[in-house]
Amino acid sequence: MVKRNRYSKEFKTEVLREVREVGNAVPVAKKHGISVGLIYRWGKQSEHKAWGQASDEAKKIAEYLPSPKEFRELEEENGRLKSILGEKDLEIAIYQD
Repeated sequence: MVKRNRYSKEFKTEVLREVREVGNAVPVAKKHGISVGLIYRWGKQSEHKAWGQASDEAKKIAEYLPSPKEFRELEEENGRLKSILGEKDLEIAIYQD
């Protein structure tokens, strides 16, 4: 039978903080002698808890979906911006030649 360790909430929070600082879970997992998968599981669990604690107003903002008209306007703006970016890239290429 495999022995299961129980980790405190403070320990989990500290490990997740270290992972955010380092940007990589592997060295943090090695430092603490735990698996990378366990760290990822803790991260997923903490995301869900944070969502549950968020205010209703914050949830409305996070779940915002544009209306079909707004979506069409955003698509048009996106197309214009891509066109401008393409023109600027072409100008830069011409200047570099």
